Amino acid sequence: MKIVTTISEMQSLSNDLRMKGKRIGVVPTMGYLHEGHLSLIRIARRHADVVVTTIFVNPTQFGTNEDFSRYPRDLERDKRLASSAGTDFLFVPETQEIYPRTYFTYVNVEELTAVLEGKSRPTHFRGVTTIVTKLFNITKPHVAVFGQKDAQQVAVIKQMVTDLHFDIEIVVAPIIREQDGLAMSSRNVYLSSTERADSAVLSQSLQRAQELIEQGERNSSVLMTEISNMILRKPSAQIDYISIADAITLRECTVLGTGMKILILLAVRFGATRLIDNALLTI
Repeated sequence: MKIVTTISEMQSLSNDLRMKGKRIGVVPTMGYLHEGHLSLIRIARRHADVVVTTIFVNPTQFGTNEDFSRYPRDLERDKRLASSAGTDFLFVPETQEIYPRTYFTYVNVEELTAVLEGKSRPTHFRGVTTIVTKLFNITKPHVAVFGQKDAQQVAVIKQMVTDLHFDIEIVVAPIIREQDGLAMSSRNVYLSSTERADSAVLSQSLQRAQELIEQGERNSSVLMTEISNMILRKPSAQIDYISIADAITLRECTVLGTGMKILILLAVRFGATRLIDNALLTI
């Protein structure tokens, strides 16, 4: 595995690979890799001849008073894990390489970014779409792999790729969970032992909602009330949002109809740590 730190070198390598007819896959990450990230790298390996994993803690997607400065980082560990999962090139730029002092351009997707995470974190998706655009232009992939855990991010990126005519295939990988069902996340390390135990309720509440749907429940308010009641039984939990929405438009669904593809999306704080989770269902 080769470590690359500059844009010019990464672009040159990508150009050479394309000239040789190689299919490039990219896995954008913010590092502190876990099994969820590694599953993305393995999937990219199946879809491409060459895999580029990027590690960059992107400051523009963190809002005021969010956890940018304390976001977990361990580059030496990340290098070992990325290599073991099948990464060929690890792109690890410094912040000034990506955002020089003369940088003034941002990418924004409308509508999809105004709800859910976008409502709670107003500048978040502008940072996401900007960094993903930059990484696409730097690594020049044929395919990019993202995780279903960040379901709204996936919807936003797919819309951006369509609207801006990126010639890139977007592959969405399933959520990787801990034994108790908690979705793997770099932020899980922030949880105290009590909060960690409480956080398993996220997947449990999603599973309960799926059971009710399988039993015939079609009223979203009933489903969301059941989810809310389950979560709020946990002493450390504070709900940011619960949403049942169309999987593509992210518009709220009041009544679920046959054939609909929906997302049940959660954002909940356990103590000071904010976690998200979701379930993708076809009714």
